[in-house]
Amino acid sequence: MDKQKLKKLLIGEFSIKRIFRSAIIIYFILLIFTWFFSERIMFPAPKSSYTDSEDIIKIQVTPERTISAIYLPEPNSEYTILYCHGNAEDIGQLELTFEMFVKNGYSVFAFDYSGYGTSRGRATEKKMYQEVEACYDYLIEQKQLPPEKIIVLGRSIGGAAALHLASRRQVAGLILESTFVSAFRVITRIPLLPFDKCRNLEKIKLIHCPVLIIHGKKDRIVPLWHGRKLFDAANEPKMHLWVENAGHNDLFWVAQDQYWDVLENFKKLLREQTKEQKTEPVESKQAVQNRNLSMKTCRKSYTSLKSSMVSVGWALIHLWSISR
Repeated sequence: MDKQKLKKLLIGEFSIKRIFRSAIIIYFILLIFTWFFSERIMFPAPKSSYTDSEDIIKIQVTPERTISAIYLPEPNSEYTILYCHGNAEDIGQLELTFEMFVKNGYSVFAFDYSGYGTSRGRATEKKMYQEVEACYDYLIEQKQLPPEKIIVLGRSIGGAAALHLASRRQVAGLILESTFVSAFRVITRIPLLPFDKCRNLEKIKLIHCPVLIIHGKKDRIVPLWHGRKLFDAANEPKMHLWVENAGHNDLFWVAQDQYWDVLENFKKLLREQTKEQKTEPVESKQAVQNRNLSMKTCRKSYTSLKSSMVSVGWALIHLWSISR
């Protein structure tokens, strides 16, 4: 068999129709792969860096599921940081980070997602949201912390958990560190699929507590434009810190004094906000109902968008079949 016949057998004849069919097939395969396997890629849990001890708290999320957490109180702290970590670390690896928060006058409560540390199971976006709410409830009910003394901080994918909590529960403030606008747009700057995970850019518009966004200017994993987009979409009052020479995983240590200075200014903003809220009239029942209705509508829209994937898939198959 000569080279031309072999090439025709393996590749076929070049044509616009063939390219179109190939593009449809590749896109449909991408849809299927992303739908079924994206969360496994999003949550690559490392081997646990610690073992259970008397310092590890077990938080009941559902009757069948508990997760591991740690609470480091600072007796004179004004605020408690509810810390939501990134996707490639656990609370044992962040021990020095938590100690720095305590040293700078903050109490810290941190937890591991399902599958991380000594938390059993496998992490998903939905489970992560359930778990941050369970930790918040623990602080409110067991530790008797007032909501206006809890700052929820999310790093990287943990920003999605922090945003979820701040959109549903009362908190003093929200801090996002190296967080993305949505999970898939970390890979592609523009949306390519009819669904996404961790839609942070949409959720931040629903939040009305003070927001602080911190991002490294040399972040190559989640580039700075993610932080800028989130900041632009956030409601006032808001603050930001763009850290020179900081990447994705070294921001905390590169920023050093800048980090604690901006947190100190953020605390001042929270105090001012608390004073204003005390002088404002209590939000009306109708206003609360309207806001809840708006959030419910957003969730319905997202559910509808997810279900449209099946329709898109069948449409692509049909287009491929008629182009043959």
